[in-house]
Amino acid sequence: MKKYQSIRKLSGLFTAALLVTGMMASAQEQQTSTDNGLKAKFGIKGGLNLTNLYVADVSNDRMKAGFNAGVFAKLPVTRGFSIQPELLYSLKGAKETYNNSVQGNGEYRFNLGYLELPVLAVVNVAPNFNLHAGGYAAYLVNANVKNVDHNGTIQGATELNTDNFNRWDFGLVGGAGFDIENFTIGARYNYGLSHIGKSDNLSGDLTRNSKNAGVSVYVGFGF
Repeated sequence: MKKYQSIRKLSGLFTAALLVTGMMASAQEQQTSTDNGLKAKFGIKGGLNLTNLYVADVSNDRMKAGFNAGVFAKLPVTRGFSIQPELLYSLKGAKETYNNSVQGNGEYRFNLGYLELPVLAVVNVAPNFNLHAGGYAAYLVNANVKNVDHNGTIQGATELNTDNFNRWDFGLVGGAGFDIENFTIGARYNYGLSHIGKSDNLSGDLTRNSKNAGVSVYVGFGF
């Protein structure tokens, strides 16, 4: 029940933000000072992921750092409103800390690498500021577990069979960004709706009811 309530609240927040900002967008521009009018832009982007896996409620106690990198297009529909598809490699997952007499202090980092396709509605609420919301589809391309000691040194890594996991992931996305000429910077929240693992294998059973969640910050350049 909590799961569905969280989804409804998140969806409602995104919808309300778009409705409110949509009424403000008609007076806002999306071109740079050198553009004669609205035009499509294509660019590159990358940044930091802070991700976790959740079952019922999202918490931050297992949050792990990763990265995202790829390309995007910003396609104007009208002044102040665009559709922005992206194609990214996004490293997600979670971590588990340990402290024992044999291994000492450290953490296991569970890494899930996805080829991800977000599609976002972008609404400008000021000439250099926008809100964006939409959804994503992602395909799992690699998975591993790394043992990292308290000094940050990797003590070992184990590759995992991606067939033990659900290869497709789907979810919601929402965030905000600043556009300064051709540069863009922003942050967004990703809320996964799909279970990570499959049953009938150890890796899948350990993550069967888990879903992806996390925050991404990014910088990009469009041209």
